[in-house]
Amino acid sequence: MSADVAITFDSETGRGDWQITGMGNLLLAPPMVTAVYVSLFTDRRAGPDDVLEPGETDRRGWWGEGLDNKPIGSRLWLLRRAKHLPETLKRARDYIREALAWMIEDELAAKVDVVAEWQTRSRIAAVITIHRVNGTQETVTASWAWQGV
Repeated sequence: MSADVAITFDSETGRGDWQITGMGNLLLAPPMVTAVYVSLFTDRRAGPDDVLEPGETDRRGWWGEGLDNKPIGSRLWLLRRAKHLPETLKRARDYIREALAWMIEDELAAKVDVVAEWQTRSRIAAVITIHRVNGTQETVTASWAWQGV
């Protein structure tokens, strides 16, 4: 089984990092886990209809999107101060599906299922099942906290 560099995501700070093992090597993870974490926790550029926080003008986004005009990342960052409402959970699911759509477009996955739920008042957890084209499936879990109420 192949491996990729593992991204250790800290849901409290909203930051990911690589981790060094005791032997001085980078911690490894299955490639699908790394692909999902990069897709979810890289800030996708806000769309023209997305409402930013008051006083915010930065629509974010990754500079590499300009190279092939293919968006990368998710708009989960827009939920940073969202309230604990059913609409917030729905938006999170939609943003996750949007962020992982490239897997279907690139024929890495036949479909992607997303189940998101409130883990705490200020944390959403998602279980993402990737149905591979070859008939296998992989499940990746992720959770994140924000400053909403």
